[in-house]
Amino acid sequence: MDGGSGGNRGSSEDEASAISIAAARTRRQAPSVTFNRYELNKILRIYGQMVASGEWRDYAIDHLGDRAVFSVFRRTSEVPLFRIEKNPKLAQRQGAYSVIATSGLILKRGHELERVLRVFDRHLRLVQA
Repeated sequence: MDGGSGGNRGSSEDEASAISIAAARTRRQAPSVTFNRYELNKILRIYGQMVASGEWRDYAIDHLGDRAVFSVFRRTSEVPLFRIEKNPKLAQRQGAYSVIATSGLILKRGHELERVLRVFDRHLRLVQA
């Protein structure tokens, strides 16, 4: 009889560990929004130009469940100067891409990343002049 009860105890432990493994897989497989290679290339091109002009010095990329955020900083310890966001939920409405200032003001929003990033062209022209 002891062998039978030990087997039951082992199977309940196995079931519990199988449930916890399944829960861990579910958490890990939760999809997050990311920038693809094309998008990062466009963003990093602007970032490189702004770093070369001395305007920006650091960046951070966050891939969250509902959006991806590329934040640019003048100094690492400060709040971001700008956030470039990709929010697929807004793709059918205002557009998935937006540039947001430190104050939270949306400077530009649209369906095409290149057009949204043109908001920085004005800053580049001022620096080059």
